[in-house]
Amino acid sequence: MSMNATTESKPEGSLGETLRVVFHALIIAVIIRTFLFQPFNIPSGSMKGTLLVGDYLFVSKFSYGYSHYAIPFSPPLFKGRFFASDPQRGDVVVFRLPKDDSTDYIKRVIGLPGDKIQMINGLLHINGKPVQRQQLPNFVGEDPCGSGGTASVKRWRETLPNGVSYETLDCVDNGFYDNTEIYTVPAGHFFMMGDNRDN
Repeated sequence: MSMNATTESKPEGSLGETLRVVFHALIIAVIIRTFLFQPFNIPSGSMKGTLLVGDYLFVSKFSYGYSHYAIPFSPPLFKGRFFASDPQRGDVVVFRLPKDDSTDYIKRVIGLPGDKIQMINGLLHINGKPVQRQQLPNFVGEDPCGSGGTASVKRWRETLPNGVSYETLDCVDNGFYDNTEIYTVPAGHFFMMGDNRDN
């Protein structure tokens, strides 16, 4: 007597298998976003000519350590920062203001704790010394000053005391921010500026 046994197999792509794959993908995405990299979209023109409105970029989460802001939805589970390291002058960073922790900003680190920062006639001064600046051909394109249309504006290459070099835009001569008081950066703080200095 012979028996012909048939075994039923689960259909491939069952709902349970799909849910398991989706769950694992979500866990991996949360781990990557929390500990490694987070995507950002540039919402404003404050970093033009370096970053344009609408640019997408990935920000390293481990460069300066982890705070509760590294966790999705930023629950206040702990204070301080783990594996902390300070940003260097010239780094482009994403941060939140101490008095407004709901908005992400992206700017360049200009001043370190204890530095004295001042703009004189549109030229950045750090600790009483002007930053090296070389004029480049004008920036021509979508108006970086925010008035719409196309424009041609002054463009400079600044070089910070530590050798970091980048381009800045200067929309207006003798603008509101071209002459400032001296700002002393408090301990534990950093001074940020956009590369589009008048906007």
